[in-house]
Amino acid sequence: MRNALKLAGAAGLSLFAAMPAWAQEAAAPADPVAIPGNNAWMMTSTLLVLMMIIPGLALFYGGLTRSKNMLSTMTQIGAVACFAMLIWVIYGYSLAFSDNTIPGAEPFISGFSKVFLAGIGQDTTIGTFTDGVVISEFVFISFQMTFAAITIALVLGSVVERFKFSAMMVFALVWLTIVYFPVAHMVWGAGGLFFEKGALDFAGGTVVHINAGVSALVAALMLGKRKGYPNEPMPPHSLTLTMVGTGLLWVGWFGFNAGSALEANGSAGLAMINTFVATASAGLFWMLIERVMGHKGSALGWCSGIIAGLVAVTPAAGNSGPFGAIVLGAVASIICYFFVAKVKPALGYDDSLDAFGIHGIGGIVGAIGTGIVYSPALGGPGGDDFEMGAQLLTQIYAVGTTIVIAAVGTFIAMIIAKALTGGRVSEEVEHEGLDIGEHGERAYN
Repeated sequence: MRNALKLAGAAGLSLFAAMPAWAQEAAAPADPVAIPGNNAWMMTSTLLVLMMIIPGLALFYGGLTRSKNMLSTMTQIGAVACFAMLIWVIYGYSLAFSDNTIPGAEPFISGFSKVFLAGIGQDTTIGTFTDGVVISEFVFISFQMTFAAITIALVLGSVVERFKFSAMMVFALVWLTIVYFPVAHMVWGAGGLFFEKGALDFAGGTVVHINAGVSALVAALMLGKRKGYPNEPMPPHSLTLTMVGTGLLWVGWFGFNAGSALEANGSAGLAMINTFVATASAGLFWMLIERVMGHKGSALGWCSGIIAGLVAVTPAAGNSGPFGAIVLGAVASIICYFFVAKVKPALGYDDSLDAFGIHGIGGIVGAIGTGIVYSPALGGPGGDDFEMGAQLLTQIYAVGTTIVIAAVGTFIAMIIAKALTGGRVSEEVEHEGLDIGEHGERAYN
C-alpha cells in the first residue's frame, strides 16, 4: 500500500509538472506530421501513373496509328500532359480541392484559395481516409496532377491523325477548366455533389474514363472522319509497340488504383489484387468473344480487353471483392467488344483508337457495376446497411450527370478550338502525315 501511495504521489507530481505543456499544446496544437511510409507509397504511385502516360499511353496509341502519324500522336500526348501539369498547379488544384470560397458553388467547384499553390509548403499535410493518417500535400497535389494529365491525353485517342497541335492545346486549356476540374471536385472534393450523395468512385471511373470517353466521342463527331475512313484500310502500324504500351499501362495502373487508397493499407491491397484479376479476366474474355464471333483470338483483342478491364475496375478497385472484380472485368470486356466491333461500324463515327468504345463504355459499365459488387453479399466491402437499389440509383445519377457535363463542355471547348485554330489539319497534311506536316520529322527513317 505504501509503495502504491508513493507511485500515486509521483504520478500526481508528474501530471502537475506536465500541465503547462498540455495547456500550451491545447492552445496551439502541432501540425500533423506526414507518415514516411505512406508518403513513400504515394510518391511511388505518382511515378507509376506518370509511366502510364509517358511512355505507356504514348506507345499504346502510337502503335495503333499509321506510321506517318506515330510521332504526332506521341508528341501530342506528351505535350498535352505537360500543359495539364502546369495548369493544375496554377489553378486546377485550387478549383478542385481548395476551401470552398465561391458562395453557392460548393457542389460543383471549390475556390481560389490555393491558386499558385498559395499557403502550401513542404510541411503542409492533408488527412486521408483514415483518421490520424496524413500525407504531404505536395505529394497529393502531384498524384492528382497525373490524373488530370492522363485524362486529357486519353481524349486524343478519338481525334488522332487529323487534329491540329495548336487546336489540341487550346482544347486542353478550355476542357480541363470547364470539365475536368469541376468533375474532380464533384467526385472527390469536400462538399462535391457526387461525394455528398455517396457515389462510389475509388480511382476515377467517372472523373477519368467516362469524362474522357464521352468527350472523345463528341470531339470526333465535331471534327469529322479521317480522310478515306472507312473505305481505306487503316490498320495499326505496330502492334508490338501497342502491346508494350499495354504492359506499361497495366503496371502503371497499380499506382492509379492502389494509390487511390492514399495509404499503404488494406484498401490498397484490395485495389491491387482487383487490378490483377479484373484485368486478366477482361483480356481473356475479349479473345474468347472474338472466337465466339468467328474470328481468331488476336493480339489487338488481348490489348483491348486488358484496357477495358483496367477501365472497368478503376471505380471498383477498393469497392469490390476479387471475384466481383473478375465478373466486372468479363462483363465490361464483352460489352466494349460489341461497341467497338459492331456499334461503331453500324453508326459510322470515326473514333480513331476507340477511346469512347473502351474508356467511355468501360467506365460506364464499371461505375454502375460498382454499385452491385460493393455489396457484402457478393464479397464487397459494403456494410450491413448497404442497399443495392439506392446505391445503383446514386451511381446512375453520377454517370448521367458526368456524361452531360463532358458532352456540353467538350462541345464548348471544340467550338473555341476550331474558332481560334481551325481545328483540323489541311488535306495535304493529313495525306502526307502529321509527323512531317505538323512536326517536321519522321518516326522511321
